Amino acid sequence: MKKLLLLLPLFFVFIAGCASSAKSAGEDVTILPRSSWKALDPKPFKPQVPQRITIHHEGEFFSPDSNSAEKIKKTQVWGMGKDRNWADIPYHFMIDAHGVIFEGRNVFTAGETNTTYDPTGHLLVTLLGNFEEQKVTKEQLNSLVNLLAYCCNKYQISPETIKGHKDYAETLCPGKDLYKYLQDGSLIKMVKEVLKDKYGK
Repeated sequence: MKKLLLLLPLFFVFIAGCASSAKSAGEDVTILPRSSWKALDPKPFKPQVPQRITIHHEGEFFSPDSNSAEKIKKTQVWGMGKDRNWADIPYHFMIDAHGVIFEGRNVFTAGETNTTYDPTGHLLVTLLGNFEEQKVTKEQLNSLVNLLAYCCNKYQISPETIKGHKDYAETLCPGKDLYKYLQDGSLIKMVKEVLKDKYGK
């Protein structure tokens, strides 16, 4: 019984931590470090100054019940393998279906892509899933808005630069269910609201 009583506080700390992973628009942004998905060390990279933000989807159907950290690690290993030989995972940030944000490559390093555009100067944010087939979850969208506002403020990037991968290359990325928020202007509008309310901009 004593052991159970000792474990209860730890249990509630764990539950509270899980509950705080997904945040509503305007709340503080929590970004899990690379160590949370056991990232490999990057190879030599091309430096950049982020000047715009480009939205991606990871491109494969991804169940909310799947292990996000494991998926991200596999993406890094694939990208750094002999077929691609990239310096690191291609994205600067990744967001899973629960709205958990993971740190990717260094923001001051240029991303990498399978398509024809040059991602130099682009801050790349990807959502796990295939949004040609899946729906963006409310938690993902809220975290995306918060993260974009945070990045716009921290790196002095205009929200007007926020676009989708398909705006620069022949691709379906970031998928129709995610791209609709760019197409109708609602994503930029939400980011501007957070910038005003939270950062006074």
